[in-house]
Amino acid sequence: MRIGIDLGGTKAEVIALADDGKEIFRHRIDSPQGEYQKTLEALVYLVNLTEQETKQTGTVGLGMPGTISPFTGKVKNANSTWLNGQKIDTDLSKLLNREVRVANDANCLAVSEATDGAGKGKRTVFAIIIGTGCGAGIAIDGRVHAGANGNAGEWGHNPLPWMTPEDKSYSEDVLCYCQKRGCLETFVSGTGFMNDYQRLSKGPRVNGRIIMEKATNGDPIAIKAFDNYQVRLAKAIAQVTNQLDPDVFVLGGGMSNVDKLYDSLPSLILPWVFGGECSTPILKAVHGDSSGVRGAAWLWPQI
Repeated sequence: MRIGIDLGGTKAEVIALADDGKEIFRHRIDSPQGEYQKTLEALVYLVNLTEQETKQTGTVGLGMPGTISPFTGKVKNANSTWLNGQKIDTDLSKLLNREVRVANDANCLAVSEATDGAGKGKRTVFAIIIGTGCGAGIAIDGRVHAGANGNAGEWGHNPLPWMTPEDKSYSEDVLCYCQKRGCLETFVSGTGFMNDYQRLSKGPRVNGRIIMEKATNGDPIAIKAFDNYQVRLAKAIAQVTNQLDPDVFVLGGGMSNVDKLYDSLPSLILPWVFGGECSTPILKAVHGDSSGVRGAAWLWPQI
């Protein structure tokens, strides 16, 4: 049995998978806030509960915001800031008396979809999260590719390529939480989509689902905001194609539920791909919101 835990900012979810990938247990609790020791205790509780309920023992994988620094062995870049500077893999391994494998949550998405999702059978999977924030993960042969510095897939903190004057004007007004301007995070996240609509409408902040409803009903400002969004996302995907050229792109997060993207993006990326040719599929994550926790379990891959 494989146990996976998705440690988020507001909830922690555990799943147990049989060797064939069938779900045999799932449970969710609120994430402890601000206290590292209580976070460890919650993770141990979830593992113990899972093994008590299933009457089996299992390998343990943990997906979390942030990553383990290969230089210090400590968590870095986590928006759950009390994790930063902690050796969470070592500490949890000691408490559970077994090895625990830890990866960034976007990398868990990539592993999940590479194993038995939209990227199954593909060698290189580039998984994109476009939700409240945006990021990406890379799986090669079903395993996390974290990179020499632990930064592989930190797609959201690269600048938007081929900026127009409008893009540049927007970036001057919006500061990314990493304290830089022009990051993809500020353009192609769901938050970026809402920010752009608010800028264009000069009105109140509106939920992305409502903006899409307005666009469908012919609202010109909503249509403009969505057109901006599609082109910006297409440029960002084209840039990855020019660098990594993965076998498949898999989209997750709230904006991945906008079905029109899968019709429009394949042609929109072509002007920005070197040579103008690209047939790489762009697919919705099969496991949706469950991809993160399933990917944590699949950090122990099938042999």
